[in-house]
Amino acid sequence: MTASLTDVEVHPDLPELSPLLHPSRLLWTPSELSDLTARVATTFASSLHSIVRYTTPDRWWARLALTEGVELWLLSWTPGQQTEPHDHGGASGSFTVLTGELAEFYRYPGGPIRSQSHARGSALGFGAGRAHQVLNLSRANAASVHAYSPPLVATREYGSLAEIPAEIPPLPAHRSLAELRKEPVEP
Repeated sequence: MTASLTDVEVHPDLPELSPLLHPSRLLWTPSELSDLTARVATTFASSLHSIVRYTTPDRWWARLALTEGVELWLLSWTPGQQTEPHDHGGASGSFTVLTGELAEFYRYPGGPIRSQSHARGSALGFGAGRAHQVLNLSRANAASVHAYSPPLVATREYGSLAEIPAEIPPLPAHRSLAELRKEPVEP
């Protein structure tokens, strides 16, 4: 399959993202996703700071890009904001902290619950079998760049990370960009 730049949807304030998105790549590895979010957070920091908004009580987010193989998001976190414990429905993911600091509690099926702090510039890629909860435990706002492959796979929420099943379901079937555009999903 040959893809063109018409197979890439990018945020209107970031047209320079297109060359980084490799529209012909249908599945990105956790390492490739981590490299992408780190590069976007570094290269486009000024533009991202002008786009990001900090809102309460609900978290704010904006989709930065979408191809058939990857989606890219900018999320903000005011003090105390967090996700519910969740998995990414079989998608691999990554996030890089643009500003501030984020805490993460995570678990692989059958494994212990672990925690990690992510400071500004910290990039993390993870595979499909990981569930986590991300929180802003600091007194300052934070923002982060996230990527997922395959794109727009629905997340599953849990009451706690202790409820993660013995196996995270496998990757969903590949869908076309037209189908993906019809299904906006909260990151």
